[in-house]
Amino acid sequence: MTITDVANAAGVSASTVSYVITGKRTISPATRRRVEETIRALGYRRRGGSPSPRAGVLAVAVPPLGDRQLGMEMEFFSAAAGAARELGFDLLLVTDDEGTSGLHRVTSAALADAVIVLDAGDDDPRVPVLLASGRPAVLVGAPGEHHGLASVTVDFAPAGRACLTHLADLGHRSVAHLGPPATPPGPRLRSLRGFVESFHAAAGERGVKAISRPLPPEARAAEPRAPLSAPTAGDVARCLDELLADGGPTALVVHDEAALPLVMGTLRQRGRQVPGDVSVVAVCSDTVAARQRIRPTAVVLPAAELGVLSVRRAVRQLDGGPAAEPGTVVPAFVTGESTAAAPAVRHG
Repeated sequence: MTITDVANAAGVSASTVSYVITGKRTISPATRRRVEETIRALGYRRRGGSPSPRAGVLAVAVPPLGDRQLGMEMEFFSAAAGAARELGFDLLLVTDDEGTSGLHRVTSAALADAVIVLDAGDDDPRVPVLLASGRPAVLVGAPGEHHGLASVTVDFAPAGRACLTHLADLGHRSVAHLGPPATPPGPRLRSLRGFVESFHAAAGERGVKAISRPLPPEARAAEPRAPLSAPTAGDVARCLDELLADGGPTALVVHDEAALPLVMGTLRQRGRQVPGDVSVVAVCSDTVAARQRIRPTAVVLPAAELGVLSVRRAVRQLDGGPAAEPGTVVPAFVTGESTAAAPAVRHG
């Protein structure tokens, strides 16, 4: 597979394909998208010449668009840095919000030997850049099928069922799942699909009323490429006041670690005791869980495990090993102090 093959399939010149890969010239968004989709579909990878000396660096591209889970990222980076150090590598963070220009710089200038991409989606614009660079890469998130790139995914489906089953066993008959804002539809939302589907399937089996709604702001930005903003205390308060009016659910599953402290704080301000009046299950990093006033019952995101596994898979490729089959990590469900028997059961 050559640049000419990509150019012919995309209906553009070979130089246009080259400019898309290297970022040396500005290409119209429509043409760039067509070339990137063709690179992705054909699985084109740029072939290098003679092997170059290692830089001793692994690049880690953080999620674009400001879609950040800071507790999880801190744990990921800490574990990845330790694993990299043991294997003789340093880490280089790639932080541009566009997602592709930073990778262009890193790969074209050979600043890193391999690239780890966080929150990679199945139509991620960073994938064609990686495919074209020819450098080893590991996608972390919900990347789907990508030709020749290693991946590590998080299977949220068991966690969704575990949350509902735990609450149903405590007698809760109405449960609300509060997820991240619904727009823009980033990779993190796609990766949560399995959680929501299994959550509602388990609710149907147990006869529990289950509600799923995004935490505000539902539209974080008017422009699809604008940075995202976290919900404010006022946003969360309005959401909970509406949700809990006239009784409402007796249990909440909070699926946004940035919003968790706001939810817990709002419930306290409204005189709702946790878990006496409302049980709360968090989906968050261990770091965020440990910062709460009480240790929450939680689906603990396996950030450290992902960091170590990603680094090892990247270095394995550098040492001549093939891109392994997609690795899957399942979050742990840990019972804490934020869930208890439903009020009707406890007082009945």
